[in-house]
Amino acid sequence: MKKLVLCSLVALMTANLAFAADGDCAARAAEKKLSGAAKTSFMKKCEKDAMAKMPASAPVVSAQAGCEARAAEKKLKGAAKASFVKKCVKDASGAK
Repeated sequence: MKKLVLCSLVALMTANLAFAADGDCAARAAEKKLSGAAKTSFMKKCEKDAMAKMPASAPVVSAQAGCEARAAEKKLKGAAKASFVKKCVKDASGAK
């Protein structure tokens, strides 16, 4: 039970970092007036760089939480949500 509570706290703290990075990236993209493919490319690189700056234990948890939050924003359900989250986590971790 203690491990579950601890993991939940870590997930919440790192999720906040991920959301802050996501908001910062979106603000910077808007500041640069990017759109379309340029914005997508910029956001992907910015989020990847933000994930690289997090502590070593945090990226998997925060990437998962951040990706699930984005899936919820897109109102994805079922297989579409699972596929999106899996690809999102893979992209965030830099795996090929």
